[in-house]
Amino acid sequence: MKILLPSKRYLAPLVFILWINLLLPMTLLADSNAVLANIKLANTRDDLLTYFEVKNAFTEKINQAVQKGIPTTFSFYVSLYKTSNSWFDKNIADVQIKSTVKYNSLKEEFSVVRPWKDAKPSVTKSFEEAKSWMTDVDNLRVIPLENLVKGDKYQIRIKAELDKVTLPLSLHYVLFFVSFWDFETDWYLINFTY
Repeated sequence: MKILLPSKRYLAPLVFILWINLLLPMTLLADSNAVLANIKLANTRDDLLTYFEVKNAFTEKINQAVQKGIPTTFSFYVSLYKTSNSWFDKNIADVQIKSTVKYNSLKEEFSVVRPWKDAKPSVTKSFEEAKSWMTDVDNLRVIPLENLVKGDKYQIRIKAELDKVTLPLSLHYVLFFVSFWDFETDWYLINFTY
């Protein structure tokens, strides 16, 4: 019986594919533990507001993508439920917002769009400041206070995720590992009585 081995011509790609499939996911998972922190609820005279930030959202791969000019978008989901003693809580508000960062290499500046904050993009030369703008959510209006009942119990649920990056078809074969950029936090829950 004769054992056939791949020719040298096919051995290098095979080793590369095995390396990508076995080693790369492990190294990327090690630093992709995005979590929500500093979650706070507050109110104005008229509205319930929330504040929070995402820690560990920018992995090395995401940093590289942004600095190469690939627009990167984070989505934030906030849901408010009226809780009861029954099995089903009543959903009374859903808010979804997105923040997007894009690097302009000609001007050497970062542009961050945060529609809930301002209609026009914020611009900075500092990558650290741009990352802070991307991951800090403040003064986010959840619901008008007139829709809440004094003494009732509520639960707010918050989650963040990195939107899938869509590349031109010609770049898909070069950046096939783009799916490893994904992060998604768990749902964070806060119970409160109004």
